[in-house]
Amino acid sequence: RVQLVESGGGSVQTGGSLRLSCAASGDITQCYDMSWYRQAPGKEREFVSEIDSDGRTRYADSVKGRFTISRDRAKSTAYLQMNTLKPEDMAMYYCKLEIVRCGSGRVKYTYWGQGTQVTVSS
Repeated sequence: RVQLVESGGGSVQTGGSLRLSCAASGDITQCYDMSWYRQAPGKEREFVSEIDSDGRTRYADSVKGRFTISRDRAKSTAYLQMNTLKPEDMAMYYCKLEIVRCGSGRVKYTYWGQGTQVTVSS
């Protein structure tokens, strides 16, 4: 089993920055992808960014150029650097870890964190 703990959320003004962290522990195998999702009140959870087992990244169009995802394999931690924050970025941010089969990338198990709140005031 894998446990995920997010941190780094908080309140900032428009244009500010935050850095989210997602620390994973437990039965983490060699190949796993980590990603960030967010959910605003009354809306569905949406994809924000992903970094796969090979370090390849992808982003939602709404955050491209402003957010940067990275990972520290030694610490089993993923980060989301969020710059130039906008009121529409305000949401609960969730970390997801997918244990995948090395090579094929086929997802074997999926784990979610409890979330960290990001508030952006105008």
